[in-house]
Amino acid sequence: MKTFVVAAALLATLPLSTTAFAQEEEGWVHAVALDGTPKYEAGFEMFDYVNPDAPKGGTVRLSALGGFDTFNPILSQGEAATGLGLVYETLMTPSSDESSVSYGLLAEALRYPEDFSSVTFRLNPRARWQDGEPVTAEDVLWSFEQVVEISPIYSEYYASVDDAEITGESEITFYFSETGNRELPYIMGQLLVLPRHWWEGENAQGEPRDIGASTLELPMGSGAYALSSFDAGRTVTFTRDPDYWGADEPVNVGMSNFDEYRIEYFRDTTVMFEAFKADEFDWWTENIARRWATGYDFPAVNDERVVLETFENGYNASGVMWGFVPNQRREKFQDPRVREALNYAFDFQELNRTLFYEQYQRIDSYFFGTDLAAPDGPPAGLELEILEEVRDLIPASVFDARFTNPTGGTEQALRDNLQEALRLFNEAGYTLDGTQLVDANGEQFSFEILSYDNTIEPVALHWAENLNAIGANVTLRVVDTPQYTNLVRSFDYDVIYTRWAQSLSPGNEQRYFWGSSSVDELGSRNYAGISDPGIDALIDRIVLAPDRETLVAATHALDRVLLAMNNVVPSYTITYARTARWDRFSHPQTLPEFSIGFPDVWWWDEEKAAATGGNSQ
Repeated sequence: MKTFVVAAALLATLPLSTTAFAQEEEGWVHAVALDGTPKYEAGFEMFDYVNPDAPKGGTVRLSALGGFDTFNPILSQGEAATGLGLVYETLMTPSSDESSVSYGLLAEALRYPEDFSSVTFRLNPRARWQDGEPVTAEDVLWSFEQVVEISPIYSEYYASVDDAEITGESEITFYFSETGNRELPYIMGQLLVLPRHWWEGENAQGEPRDIGASTLELPMGSGAYALSSFDAGRTVTFTRDPDYWGADEPVNVGMSNFDEYRIEYFRDTTVMFEAFKADEFDWWTENIARRWATGYDFPAVNDERVVLETFENGYNASGVMWGFVPNQRREKFQDPRVREALNYAFDFQELNRTLFYEQYQRIDSYFFGTDLAAPDGPPAGLELEILEEVRDLIPASVFDARFTNPTGGTEQALRDNLQEALRLFNEAGYTLDGTQLVDANGEQFSFEILSYDNTIEPVALHWAENLNAIGANVTLRVVDTPQYTNLVRSFDYDVIYTRWAQSLSPGNEQRYFWGSSSVDELGSRNYAGISDPGIDALIDRIVLAPDRETLVAATHALDRVLLAMNNVVPSYTITYARTARWDRFSHPQTLPEFSIGFPDVWWWDEEKAAATGGNSQ
């Protein structure tokens, strides 16, 4: 459900118990679902989308952009290496053919009262660290204490946890500061668990380890893989642990099929794509429409050693907002008329025709592509009732009609849109002084678009050109990934281009995206700098929604208000993944509904690899 959570973004039983049904009677359950009933009953053998007989072996080579400087997964500073989720595990793990459902992993069962005021996890007695030591409740408690102290991301995400204590042998209970929040047991299951004894021990040099500091010491976790080697900032290699404790757990059957994961870093996406063509790694997800349309006429594609394929699976369970985000911590962006004017200067239709080969759709919702997007027309029914509760706190326009983006695509449409942008700027106190758009002090309206990836450059420059045509001064600055990360974490930017992924069961993360509590929290994803009592009230309605009907209506209301505030200049998206791969892998006949499943449920295919020049090592 929470795609932004660090633990969830990291790469990811014997029956859970011989007394599974007794557990259910005692209040213990093997799974947690935000909506409805888990698909898999207690004692299930495996997920439906895996091949339990998948062969083990081979190497899967992946790529990443930028670099890394730490193997500490919870620090807010620095760049953690990609793939650490292969090493570390969480209490529960999600199913990929259900929305917002998790099953036991490090925890074999959980229970919680009807008012959701707490949750208790019982650890799997088989769970072991890679050094053979058992995973304990003390590890879980210590991990929780460390992540909320060290990481702003986690401290915000787990802000509703009032207390945590060990309440029995191999049991830990989290007590919440609010009741009625059905999501809290679910998100506590996403807690990343770290080995206390290892972190409080000494490294090979006899120096004490520090969980609050960056490190490139090879980590130790409980996962199916160990980080076996690396070249600082350039490559990391993970090797499957032959003694992995959880290999036969139902949630892991048919998983972890590769002997080795190798991840190579690149500083530039153009160089990265050329490396893919040169067979330096195996999988490529295309994000440039022009290249998808024209860039795949090379020998390996023509002779079918490289397979081109699109997948919709990964888009089935999430909505998305992509766009240019003005930082409202800057005074120049605090007037909503200025932010609206910026949207009138973005000519999506022209970009789609000239750059995107008509592959994209314009985004018009923070939950685009889902039934959580606010419906057309004015609000009605339960959504209207919810909006009436905050009428005095939100833009009046939300009661009249749904937000729509300006339409361009022709010279006349662009002229009309830029005239409307100028009108809005004028209302906000800006006037034309010759060729410059200036405020009351004679200062030109100017801002910088900050980026780490030159992929967005033609789009950003097209938008900047339109704004510059009406007297603004808009520039683009591309920096390296670590610098970009640090600037964004400290909110030191005018405008960035970014995205928010949304699950089908929104909840606490909305506070982290748009809530007042996160506006000054360094490292939060409140990139726009939103601090608004109306938004806060609508988020609370989502978080405390007693049923699906209320959740959907409250989300519609939030979407409608966020759009009316013009917090983002929405860009564009597609509802499928464009992929290319060297043909060395196979996968189950039926992939999970909500994920491509690569590389988790795929495997090395010796016959295909032999035909494409692949090497298992």
